[in-house]
Amino acid sequence: MTNHPADAAERMPHTRESLAADLAALGVRPGSTLLVHASLKPVGFVAGGPHAMVLALRDALGPDGTLVVPTHTPDNSDPAEWQNPPVPPGWWSVIRENMPGFDPAVTPSRWMGAIAEVVRTWPGAQRSDHPQVSFAALGRLAQEVVYGQPRAAMLGPDSPLGKIYGLDGDVLLLGVGHDSNTSLHLAEYRRPAPPAARLGAAVQTADGGREWVWWDDVDLDEGDFELLGADFDATGATRTGRVGGALSRLMSQRAAVDFAERWMTDNRD
Repeated sequence: MTNHPADAAERMPHTRESLAADLAALGVRPGSTLLVHASLKPVGFVAGGPHAMVLALRDALGPDGTLVVPTHTPDNSDPAEWQNPPVPPGWWSVIRENMPGFDPAVTPSRWMGAIAEVVRTWPGAQRSDHPQVSFAALGRLAQEVVYGQPRAAMLGPDSPLGKIYGLDGDVLLLGVGHDSNTSLHLAEYRRPAPPAARLGAAVQTADGGREWVWWDDVDLDEGDFELLGADFDATGATRTGRVGGALSRLMSQRAAVDFAERWMTDNRD
């Protein structure tokens, strides 16, 4: 069978240059603060893999922009609450007593994807020190975004999400859906008397040891984020396009969070 030129073009590798052009066409703003949730697989073959993808993101943001990614460690949590899979009750105390304390310099993120790990380990990257929901950032405002994330109200107004909101930053969902849109949790902190949860994690101590700590926080729930996000998309506030082969969404974080607050008031008990 004869290959048509269009077919051959579709199979060409994506490159730093082509991906940066896709990001610019989608609307990534030079000089902006951009929170990226990403899966590289839907992008397709990238010459240079996640390294090239991060370079493309930085190219699109320019020298004054700031790139932010989630570097969460959800396995550093109370094993009594684990569901995927659960662990036997007899293990709980062993895990709490032996989980390494979170170290922002070396603790890897879990289930956040290859792009987040490249940013986390990039020379000069800044990372917040929350033991469960840290963020890493590169660029002009990196330290401002990640500094001082509180243990309680961990995704609230004083978290990196709140900092991005204050900077009028954007959110890019690159090959992932609204169920990965962590910024929507910020709206949960605005609800009157939100449901509460008792959370735990292993942290480093000042003398280089480790300890297990507990804190009270909002009981976060992303179970309806896909429905919420679909309604937000329907307002026309989301820019949708392809980055490489990945269907991607770009949005103002403020617009998404403000919409989510109203939506939760109307749709949650």
